[in-house]
Amino acid sequence: MTFIQALPVLGTAASLVAAFVVAFSAYRTSAARVWREEAEAQKERADRLASDLTEIKNRLARIESENVRLVALLTALDPSRLAVIGLATNPTED
Repeated sequence: MTFIQALPVLGTAASLVAAFVVAFSAYRTSAARVWREEAEAQKERADRLASDLTEIKNRLARIESENVRLVALLTALDPSRLAVIGLATNPTED
């Protein structure tokens, strides 16, 4: 096969390689964009969950302080009844 006869085959091979390179680069660009969008979505979700967790922790702290106050009030009213159910921190004995 001479060089002149090989030119069509080489042209076809070069076109296929060029098409592969273009397709591969488009795939990488698309994949990078998809991964970037997914990372941004996960970061937003993590931020939202962190905010929710902070709110839950604040609510729990408030509820715990209210419970301590309520137990103190109930203990002041009738400490013997609270000692029976185990709520009083310092049950008094009769």
